[in-house]
Amino acid sequence: MTIDVMVVDDSAVVRQVLSGVLNEAADINVYATASDPIFAQQQMQKKWPDVILLDIEMPRMDGLTFLRQLMHERPTPVIICSSLAEKGAELTLQALSAGAIDVITKPQLGVKDFLLEAKHLLWQTVRGAAGAHVARRGTAVSAKKAAPLAPASDLVSMAATTDTIIVIGTSTGGTQALEEILSKIPRTCPGIAVVQHMPEKFTAAFAKRLDGLCEVDVKEAETGDRLIPGRVLIAPGGHHLEVQRSGAQYVAKVFRGPSVNRHCPSVDVLFRSAARAAGRNAMGIIMTGMGDDGARGLLEMRQVGCRTIAQDEQSCVVFGMPKEAINLGAAKEVMPLSQIPAVLGGKA
Repeated sequence: MTIDVMVVDDSAVVRQVLSGVLNEAADINVYATASDPIFAQQQMQKKWPDVILLDIEMPRMDGLTFLRQLMHERPTPVIICSSLAEKGAELTLQALSAGAIDVITKPQLGVKDFLLEAKHLLWQTVRGAAGAHVARRGTAVSAKKAAPLAPASDLVSMAATTDTIIVIGTSTGGTQALEEILSKIPRTCPGIAVVQHMPEKFTAAFAKRLDGLCEVDVKEAETGDRLIPGRVLIAPGGHHLEVQRSGAQYVAKVFRGPSVNRHCPSVDVLFRSAARAAGRNAMGIIMTGMGDDGARGLLEMRQVGCRTIAQDEQSCVVFGMPKEAINLGAAKEVMPLSQIPAVLGGKA
């Protein structure tokens, strides 16, 4: 089956190069391009695309406005083509929260060469998006961070007596899924470490966004950060995250290293470290995403007695990583996204 793609970008060079690269794949067809969402809407009246590649900053109508309208009226898989600049990161996170499937980062210089070199990644991303579950979304409502239930000093004392930690791995669709579950858990939850496949410069903005929406504290992980109740550590883009034991405490180690399963940060790296450092006192959860990163690491966690959970197919945007974990026998339990907050909060 051929995947019909529309490219919406105000750069003629980007439209031309993306079209050429994608059309090299036998199963992908760029049937239309548009310089802004207004032109795109006209094209879509004639034929609706299976996947849209969308720039954010464009004339007449910005990509974010177009995306929100699209997700409210007729949900369609959208891949954001975004700049690596900090401003681009903020806007891209808003787009992912609004329902975009994935993001392809493009440098501010040398865009043509980058897109030509990244063609296999582009093909894989488009194929994954074409099979994604896209849900209708309403208008996003900003939430204020709730007041803490316990003073910081109490949290420190709690850390000395708890042995439980939670590690979470996710990729495509994960930004929405993490926002959904983390915004519903109390500050009394165990310390949590997260790998979300995301480029550099995006994870700091992502953590800051979650911190403003959640009762728990969320930050981009740094070496030496303690995993304590009420805190969530997000692996920085371009760096692996491990959990290590230091006496009675668990601490983060952040480091640069080669990609594992084509990713840095890698879910497998995090899961394997939790199996070594915490044993049966750790819980592993693998959620929506393409590929197989995390499946073997989750299996190692199950083998040492950890509770291991995979998100179910129906609630996943892309049922790739959880499926691989289930097929490998790594997941002891399979559950919908809606049940995971209760698990994180210790109620299930």
